[in-house]
Amino acid sequence: MERTLVLAKPDAVRKNVVGKIISRFEEEGFKLVALKKLKLTKEQAGKFYIVHKERPFYDQLCEFMSSGPIVAMVWEGENVISRVREIMGATDPAKAEEGTLRKLYGTNVGENAVHGSDSPESAAYEIPFFFSGLEIVE
Repeated sequence: MERTLVLAKPDAVRKNVVGKIISRFEEEGFKLVALKKLKLTKEQAGKFYIVHKERPFYDQLCEFMSSGPIVAMVWEGENVISRVREIMGATDPAKAEEGTLRKLYGTNVGENAVHGSDSPESAAYEIPFFFSGLEIVE
């Protein structure tokens, strides 16, 4: 079984679509392992998105991700990383396929409703960032 981190970003929280996002992953057969709502500081957002530090959008991303509450989740299932990425859709909601979360709930390339780990390596970094010492509660 594979695990991935999913974040409902501040725009999704503001739009009150977190429950719909959760329902979509449950309907796909994934198991919700952990969940919490929190508000990142700009510094925390910067640490989380450190891989993008040299990109031109980094400061704007950190500003956005610290602009309001987020909901962090860990999902488990077969091929969950790649399947979650498909369900989320393209980074730019205008280019995302119909029915994907970003097409349904995203506003633009910067405010695109959800984040998901893009590889087992990023999941290994991202999950403990929000859920250190994660225990399985059956």
